[in-house]
Amino acid sequence: MQGSLATRVPTTRRYLMCPPRFFAVDYVINPWMDPTQPVSADVAMAQWTELRDTYRRLGHTVEEIDPQPGLPDMVFAANSGTVVDGRVLGSRFRAPQRAAEAEHFRRWFVEHGYRDITMPEKINEAEGDFAWTGTLLLAGTGFRTDPAAHAEAQEVLGVPVVSLQLVDPRYYHLDTALFVLAEATDTTRAQIVYYPDAFSAGSRRVLERLFPDAVLATREDAECFGLNGVSDGRNVVLPVEATRLGERLAERGYEPVYVDISELRKAGGGPKCCTLEIRKG
Repeated sequence: MQGSLATRVPTTRRYLMCPPRFFAVDYVINPWMDPTQPVSADVAMAQWTELRDTYRRLGHTVEEIDPQPGLPDMVFAANSGTVVDGRVLGSRFRAPQRAAEAEHFRRWFVEHGYRDITMPEKINEAEGDFAWTGTLLLAGTGFRTDPAAHAEAQEVLGVPVVSLQLVDPRYYHLDTALFVLAEATDTTRAQIVYYPDAFSAGSRRVLERLFPDAVLATREDAECFGLNGVSDGRNVVLPVEATRLGERLAERGYEPVYVDISELRKAGGGPKCCTLEIRKG
């Protein structure tokens, strides 16, 4: 019963987030950013707080890292680490404006007892371009993460990696074009949702082969950052504008949960961008 809600079982997750105390759009490193448009750190904080509280209401654990002045994009914690089975692969940012974030997150992991931590040699924007499906790591490239970082991730994390080529600069990270709805189990394959036009022709064929039952998103879904969602296997946190995508997910047995991320979207971010998942194994 693919569409039966009873078949969707949520899994308790552990997230790391960073409050947007110093949020601003002071520079341009993606097509969504416009420093001439007004931005409110207070509104961003209110929206971020609602996102954090939503996760907690759903039963998930949320830990927080202290934001740092001069790093307005530190709120986008997903770009700062990939954690699988307790192994931590840190980040190495392409944009110099964000480079210092990586060390703050590395220190957080050290201070919280993580010992298997590797900082990458290649440009690697972490869960911005890496999506764990439960059996393999989908890895994006084209705008931020170096393709050589995919092989590095495979060596460090010890999991198979599938490279995917992004071709639309508006969807500069994999997490703006694809997310995992349900991780694979011993008896079921992973299910994902993605926006086909964000990928090269070859990558689309790979996705079709690996995930024949994927939910295919529309341009409307992608433009409101609907593909920057976060799923626990049943509950799917989406931007409030992504109602049509939510309806299609509901038909598959998922429960859409809507949040307003309009202020954070001015910097090219959404729910997933703010959310680093810690998988302890």
